[in-house]
Amino acid sequence: MKILVINGPNINMLGTREPEIYGKTTLEDINKELVEYSKTLGDIEFDFFQSNHEGEIVDKIQASKGYDGLIINPAAYTHTSIAIADAIKSLELKAIEVHLSNPQQREDYRKISYTASACVGVIAGFGKESYKLALLGLINKINE
Repeated sequence: MKILVINGPNINMLGTREPEIYGKTTLEDINKELVEYSKTLGDIEFDFFQSNHEGEIVDKIQASKGYDGLIINPAAYTHTSIAIADAIKSLELKAIEVHLSNPQQREDYRKISYTASACVGVIAGFGKESYKLALLGLINKINE
């Protein structure tokens, strides 16, 4: 199984950016933990991509042929990007939206997700464990 993991703007700053909300774990640490966790679930290959630029994220999604699934943390683009939502909708693969924090417990503008409707599920609020839960959910959706 081949999974693409995309992270949006400012996720590269994890570990130092608002640790009271996002924790002290870096994106590199999350990626390593996800790979280690996946070994308990089967033969899974990952490609990781992070960008602060909406168009680069859209391009990466559009170039995702050959993947079985997508885990995406659109970050701030969750609340603004119809372009990313449309790119996900154009895929023939399943996608799970993931967030470290729970947007429903934060500012009102974070409670709206344009990208969630393009995904088969959303995992939010479990910190770095959100990525592992998203992987588990994605595998279940792929195998349905």
